[in-house]
Parts: sequence; structure tokens; C-alpha cells
Amino acid sequence: MINIILIEPRIPQNTGNIGRLCVAGNARLHLIHPLGFFIDEKSLKRAGMDYWKKLDFREWESIEHFFKSHPVDNQHFFLTTKAKTNYFNAHFNDECFLYFGREDAGIDEKILLQYTNQTLKIPMTQNTRSINLATAVGAVLYEAIRQSHNYLKF
Repeated sequence: MINIILIEPRIPQNTGNIGRLCVAGNARLHLIHPLGFFIDEKSLKRAGMDYWKKLDFREWESIEHFFKSHPVDNQHFFLTTKAKTNYFNAHFNDECFLYFGREDAGIDEKILLQYTNQTLKIPMTQNTRSINLATAVGAVLYEAIRQSHNYLKF
């Protein structure tokens, strides 16, 4: 299964939309605390619509707790605008882990430095700082689905 990891997300509408993407793409969503909202928040449920009930998601106290349960190997990828490698040049398998950082700060620099060879970016024009988190997750999730041939299971 493809795993989407949101590290300390802040905007409930983004997380709700990502939840819908995960249901549609047969992916598991992992939410790393602290969150910038409550899981029962109306805006989260509104963005996720009735899909939230079908979502396979887990909550984690911290990224350290997540890493203890899912040790980082070559199928863990960290999305950042600071990477040199485009996400479509990565080799995704059926069981991969795609990490996305906070909307306002991205993934912690210490993590990016520790896993430099596993950082990926979404190419953008020079005048663009970043794209919406849900859009970024959708692009990378569906590339992982395409590469792993998970679409054959739908």
C-alpha cells in the first residue's frame, strides 16, 4: 500500500482533500502530531466529505514514533522544494512512504539532511515558491500508483 505521511499539517481543508485522494488512490494516510486542527473539525470533514469514513488513516504522536514503527529504507521519499531530483525520476514500489511537511514550513531541515538521497521535488517555474499541499500529494500519489501498477487493482 502507498502511504502518505503528513508531518504536522496545519490546514484542515488540505488534510480533508488529501484524505479524499487517499481513498480514491487506495492509499493510507498517516498524520503526525501536533496538528493545526482537531480531527473532528467541520472544515476537515467538509473537505473530505463522506470519504473520511472510508479512509484508512493513523495518527502518530511524533515523527520519531512513526520512524520507530516504519524504519526509513529506500522506499521512503521526502518531498521538498529544496531537492534536486524530480519526483517522476524516483522508483516507487507498491509499499512506499511519501512524506509531506507543514504548509508553512515544509519538512524539518534535520530530516532532509539525514535523508538527502531520498528527497524529491515537484518541478515548478522559478517564480513559484510552492504549490498547494493537496495538489502536491495528488501529483506524487498518482505517479506512485502509475509506477507500481496499483491501478490494476481498482
